[in-house]
Amino acid sequence: MITFHDPRGEVATEMEAYTLTHEFTDTQPVTIGLLANGFPDSENFLRALAEVLSIKLPGAAIKVWNKGNASIPAPDTMLAEIKATCQVAIAAYGH
Repeated sequence: MITFHDPRGEVATEMEAYTLTHEFTDTQPVTIGLLANGFPDSENFLRALAEVLSIKLPGAAIKVWNKGNASIPAPDTMLAEIKATCQVAIAAYGH
């Protein structure tokens, strides 16, 4: 008989619902910030996403940042700039 073991551990923290939203309207301009994590092609991926967002949200301004090094957190100055200039932010993590 074969017994399979599920290697996933139990979740130690309670799940928290994501509740941040933004209402897109034709009358309110919006700036969307895209933050690349620094892995190869992460910025290229977000620039491709920016093209699609520009079609779907023609009135939106889109800015792209790249933290340049996947092994470090985004610098506080970069996060402050994104927060100050964008109403929406999308961070891309992974390869």
